[in-house]
Amino acid sequence: MYHAIVFFPLIGALIAGLFGRFIGARMSELVTTGCLAFAALLSWGAFFLVTGDGRAETVPVAQWFTAGDLVVDWAFKVDTLTAVMLVVVTSVSTLVHLYSIGYMHEDPHRPRFFAYLSLFTFAMLMLVTADNLVQMFFGWEGVGLASYLLIGFWYEKPSANAAAMKAFIVNRVGDFGFSLGIFLVFVLTGSVGFEAIFAKAPELKDATFHFLGHDWHALTLACLLLFMGAMGKSAQFLLHTWLPDAMEGPTPVSALIHAATMVTAGVFMVARLSPLFELAPTALTVVTVIGGITAFFAATVGLVQNDIKRVIAYSTCSQLGYMFVGLGVGAYATGVFHLFTHAFFKALLFLGAGSVIHAMHHEQDMRNMGGLRRYIPFTTAMMTIGTIALIGFPFTSGYYSKDAIIEAAYMSDRPGHVLAFLATVIAALMTSFYSWRLFFLTFEGPQRWAAHGAHGHDDHAHAAHDHAHAASAHEADGAPGHHEGVAHDDRGHDVEPASHSAVEHHDHAPHKPHESPLVMTIPLAILAFGALFAGLIFKERFIGHGMDKFWGNALPHGSGNDIMHKIHDAPGWVAASPFVMLVLGFLLAFWMYIRRPDMPHRLAESQPILYRFLLNKWYFDEIYDRIFVRPAKNFGLFLWKEGDGRIIDGLGPNGISARVVDITRGVVRLQTGYVYHYAFVMLVGVAGLITWYLVSGVPGGTH
Repeated sequence: MYHAIVFFPLIGALIAGLFGRFIGARMSELVTTGCLAFAALLSWGAFFLVTGDGRAETVPVAQWFTAGDLVVDWAFKVDTLTAVMLVVVTSVSTLVHLYSIGYMHEDPHRPRFFAYLSLFTFAMLMLVTADNLVQMFFGWEGVGLASYLLIGFWYEKPSANAAAMKAFIVNRVGDFGFSLGIFLVFVLTGSVGFEAIFAKAPELKDATFHFLGHDWHALTLACLLLFMGAMGKSAQFLLHTWLPDAMEGPTPVSALIHAATMVTAGVFMVARLSPLFELAPTALTVVTVIGGITAFFAATVGLVQNDIKRVIAYSTCSQLGYMFVGLGVGAYATGVFHLFTHAFFKALLFLGAGSVIHAMHHEQDMRNMGGLRRYIPFTTAMMTIGTIALIGFPFTSGYYSKDAIIEAAYMSDRPGHVLAFLATVIAALMTSFYSWRLFFLTFEGPQRWAAHGAHGHDDHAHAAHDHAHAASAHEADGAPGHHEGVAHDDRGHDVEPASHSAVEHHDHAPHKPHESPLVMTIPLAILAFGALFAGLIFKERFIGHGMDKFWGNALPHGSGNDIMHKIHDAPGWVAASPFVMLVLGFLLAFWMYIRRPDMPHRLAESQPILYRFLLNKWYFDEIYDRIFVRPAKNFGLFLWKEGDGRIIDGLGPNGISARVVDITRGVVRLQTGYVYHYAFVMLVGVAGLITWYLVSGVPGGTH
């Protein structure tokens, strides 16, 4: 059964990728979607089978390789944590495949797209079923490769190519730390298999490791290096910059990457290696602090973004911070539970946004929307469900998982828990505000699309991204100081007027927005059910009284369980704080975007520095460009021009060939064709011989 779950997506990817041009786009869609649906059904069966008694087993696949003391076998580690990830990955991927049949119906390269989707899913399944660190790293890198292919799927768009490169390179930074962590774990334990590592770890509780001239606590160093990989893959603070740019890929890709798969890989990795992290409290403190900062930081940026997909992307970044807070304070079950519920409502929001974009003829700027509720009522209802689940409205999925993390952060006694608690509570307020801001700008208010015409960010036709609209003055959130008719880019610099920008605009009358086809709305309905009821159905198993039996030995028993019991004793004001925040956020968004729609613009004018700071994402891209990108480019240019061109080529092949040319050019000058020149040369030669004879003497004679 587990072999089928993992390998059926690979079979679908190979069929669509290798034979797509022969079997056609429709058959490629059906094969890949069918393979994923079958894997999803088996995954749910495995979920109820494994979690019924919390049992665990290892399923051998093949011998992989042996190198000295390093022995790596290919096997599936099946326990509750694996089962949870299997249902999340395969379920969301199946719905994304089904949704893509409708969303991508105009694209001529559908077989390639569906092959990439299935390949991505296979790599993620390899990651979550890994029995050892090497297999996990294989899936880890496979996910990175597939995400590069998906983000840059429309390779004719320069912005898509740049976003794919950025995601790949930023993740390499984190993956470098992850690989070093794997090396160190092998040095310390002599193994890469999880069971052997966890058995050896208690003996290393006080061990040190000499590194960079200093003796470090060995497990703390190893866990920090491993967490560095999680920071890159899960877009945590400092290594988050690739995530918003990943929106350049098709919308189904955004749902797959941001909801259930790639970005949750780091959360899964920390949960899987939690027995190591439990022995490295300093590393857990770092996880807690980074998670809290990420939750707060991403929420602040989401407040002012205008691209509907970017708002949801920063929401993902913020929610991942919540998950790491849960893991960092030792309440591992809450972090994984939020991963589980988040997959449903975040996939719902992304696919709902795709339905909006489809209805708006590929417009993504919320400032060119409004009043869509009357035209796409089903999508509006689905986005409403996704929104209330995201903000943690009582009895929705997000309510049970997110509130548990906030309460765990408060009740914890680990360093950094106060910062994490305050950050997550404040982030809850901002999450509610930007979620309702998105809803009101898109579905309520005047029909701004009627005035702008049916144009926009052509998600299917490979048009350029709508950076030209990021700070336009004529919209409610417009930046201060802009002049009528002049568009501005993300950094506030003047660019061409809208009619001449890189974004394709049409002068004809606007098309009326339309509801998406059934193949796109069915996945929305299924995800909406999960967004509403998954938390209620599974709460007792994940974080309630049945959690010990449910998790078995998949997560550590210790301080984490103590915190899980302490959650029930949290003060009433702590339990109520997320609800108070979501109400305040709703009221503020309603006041600013429904009752007083002129207020956002006036607020931006009164606080231009803060507005620019948030609009430009705390200037991290500019800072990294100045500190890392430009020096690297200049250094590379120096090595190319001076090192390679002038020194290596100048003294090497080019230099030698140039000297040969110089010598031959001089020799050629002697070949004049005049007899008296040759006679003169002969005379010089004779004079030279006589001189040599007189100086050296006759051989055998006397001087």
